[in-house]
Amino acid sequence: MEPENTIKILLVDDEVKFLKAVSDRLAIKGFDVTTADNGDDAVAAAGKGGFDVAVVDLQMPGMDGTQVLKALKENHKFIEIIMLTGHATVDSAVECTRLGAFKYLEKPYDFDKLVESLKEAYHARMTRKFEQNQKRMEAIQKLSMHQSPLGILKELARLDDGRK
Repeated sequence: MEPENTIKILLVDDEVKFLKAVSDRLAIKGFDVTTADNGDDAVAAAGKGGFDVAVVDLQMPGMDGTQVLKALKENHKFIEIIMLTGHATVDSAVECTRLGAFKYLEKPYDFDKLVESLKEAYHARMTRKFEQNQKRMEAIQKLSMHQSPLGILKELARLDDGRK
């Protein structure tokens, strides 16, 4: 049984040897790592849920890292995404940041910096989730003072529709 506070990572890169090496090193550090060697598999794995942070290679054949970033951000409200690339440009960094990437790291990567970035991304995710839950609780408390039981249930359903 894994500890409850284990950070769940989705690692996406088309370079299979690199993927395995990084995955193994992260697992040794205590991260729960799932890998995907292409964008379609990454989106499918994310659909099964539960990831805190995704580390996504920018340049991959087929669905590239930017497309994976968009898909994950659209469908998983609180996931944080670190882009990792050997082909860094100012334009791609700006684009990824605009699309919601938490960080943009260059290959060859510094393992300790990656681990620190994963922890920072996890902290940012948990902070956003906590703030969202606080707002939700405040909304529920406000509702309970001014609504009938049926009205409360309808509003709860509406609030839940906004969560992913």
